[in-house]
Amino acid sequence: MLLTDLIRTGAERHGSRVAVRFEQAEMTFTEADALSTGMALRLQENLRPGEMIGILASNGLLSLPLDFAGAKARLVRVPLNARLSLAEHEQMLGRAGVRRLVYSADQRDRAKSLKELRTDLDLLSLEELAAGAEVVDGPLPDPEPEDPVVAVFTSGTTGKLKAVVHTQASYGAVALNVLANLVDPRPDDAMLHAASLFHASGTLLLPYWLRGGAAAVLPGFEPSAYIDAVERWRPTALMLVPTMLGMLLDHPAFDPARFASVDTIIYGASPMPRPLIERALASLGPRFVQFYGQTEAPLAIAALGKEDHLDPGRLASCGRPSRDVELRIDAPPGEAGEVMLRAPFQMAGYHDEPELNAETITDGGWLRTRDIGRLDSDGYLTLVDRTSDMIVTGGYNVYPKEVEDMLLTHPAVSEAVVIGVPDQKWGEAVLAFVVLRAGAAAGVEALRGHCRERLARYKVPKEIRFIDAVPISAVGKPLRRALRDPFWAGMDRRVA
Repeated sequence: MLLTDLIRTGAERHGSRVAVRFEQAEMTFTEADALSTGMALRLQENLRPGEMIGILASNGLLSLPLDFAGAKARLVRVPLNARLSLAEHEQMLGRAGVRRLVYSADQRDRAKSLKELRTDLDLLSLEELAAGAEVVDGPLPDPEPEDPVVAVFTSGTTGKLKAVVHTQASYGAVALNVLANLVDPRPDDAMLHAASLFHASGTLLLPYWLRGGAAAVLPGFEPSAYIDAVERWRPTALMLVPTMLGMLLDHPAFDPARFASVDTIIYGASPMPRPLIERALASLGPRFVQFYGQTEAPLAIAALGKEDHLDPGRLASCGRPSRDVELRIDAPPGEAGEVMLRAPFQMAGYHDEPELNAETITDGGWLRTRDIGRLDSDGYLTLVDRTSDMIVTGGYNVYPKEVEDMLLTHPAVSEAVVIGVPDQKWGEAVLAFVVLRAGAAAGVEALRGHCRERLARYKVPKEIRFIDAVPISAVGKPLRRALRDPFWAGMDRRVA
C-alpha cells in the first residue's frame, strides 16, 4: 500500500479517536486528516509535484499533519534537524534544490538566517500554513508508487552529507514492517515520542495511525518531564535510544511502578551496552524489543523480541531478520561479512548521487549496509562493526565495538568509544575514550589490564583518554568521527 492509502485508511477507520496529544492539546483522526489535506492544498499552490520542500520544525501538535500534507501534495519533504549548524542547513537546502522552507515558531531566527544566505528561499510559517486549513477543500493529485516523499540527509560514518530518498511505496512498506516485526497496537493505545520526529521515532507515527493508536508527543527529552508524561498519558509503548534509557534509569524520580501502563519499549538507533540492557531488564522486566535498521532501510532489518531478551546469550544479538526482508552475509557461512538485504522498505537511492548509488545497490537490487555481521545456526544476526570503523593494526583487524563492549564490562566505565589513530610502527593504533561513572575511579593501567585479560593483545588500547562526555549526534549516536578526525587532519589517507 502507498503512504497516502494508509493515511486515508487510518482516518476512515478511527475518525473520532484521539490521534495526537501535545502538551494540553489534542487532535482527532478526522481533524488531523482534514488539516493535512488543507495544508497540502495550500502547499501545492506554489510548488509542483516532485519538488523538494524544506522542513525546519520542532516536535509539536502539527508534526503529523505536516508530514501527511507533504505526501498528499506529492512533494518531497526535506527535514532539517534543528540541532545542526547553520552551515549544514544551508548545504542541505542547496544540495536538495529547496526553494520553500516551512518553519515552526521556535525556529524563526534560524529560518531568517537561512533566508539571508539563500535570498531565493521562500519562508512559510508552519502556524500560518495550518491556520484555518482544516476548512480548505479541493482536489489532490493522485500519487504514484515511485513518487519520492522524503529525502533525509545523513552523513553516516563517511562525513559526507547525502540524502536518502524514500517513495510512496517504500514509506508505506516501512509502516507495515513496523507492524509485522515490532509492535501490534490496538485502538486507543499510545506511543510516547520524545526524540525528534524527523528520525526513527517519526517512522512509528503511521503504524499507530493505521491501527487507531495515538502519538503522545513531547518537545524533547528531559528525564523528569518524560517520567511525568508516562504517568500522565499512560502510553502503552515507548521509543528510546540507549542514551535516553540510561538517563531514565539514573534519574532519582525513576520508579518502575510509574511505568505500569507500558507493555513495549522499543530501542535502537545506536548500540545498546550490555550492562545497560541487563540493568533495564532487572528494573522493568522483558518489555523490550530491539530493532536493527538504518536510514536507508528503516525501521527493522532485524528484530530481537521480548522473549529473546529472557535469554542472556541473545542480548549481544540484534535478532532474527524481519519477516519482510531477504538478508545475506557476504562471507562464507558462519563467518563475519557485510550485511546485505533486499526489502520493500529499502530506499530508492541517494538523491543526485549516481556513483554512490551504484556502489550501494547491486544490479540484483541488494542494498549494501556497510555493517559487518554474522548469522548463527539459529538465524540470529550479530553485528561486529561498521566497515568504515574497522581498525587495521599491524595487519590485524580490530572492530571497535568489541573493545568498547569489553571496556563497558568494567564497573567504573559508563561510556567508551574506540578509534584508530595513526601509528608509524603499526599503521594504526587502538585508542579508547572513556567516561567514568559518577563517583567511580579507574586508572589507565587498570582498564588496559581489564582488557588484556579478556582480549588478544593487539586489541588492547595502546592509549586510554578520559573525557567528561562522548559527543553524540542529534539522534543519540556517538560521533566517532568528531573524536577520530583531529588525529588524521592533514593526511591524504584515512588509514595509515
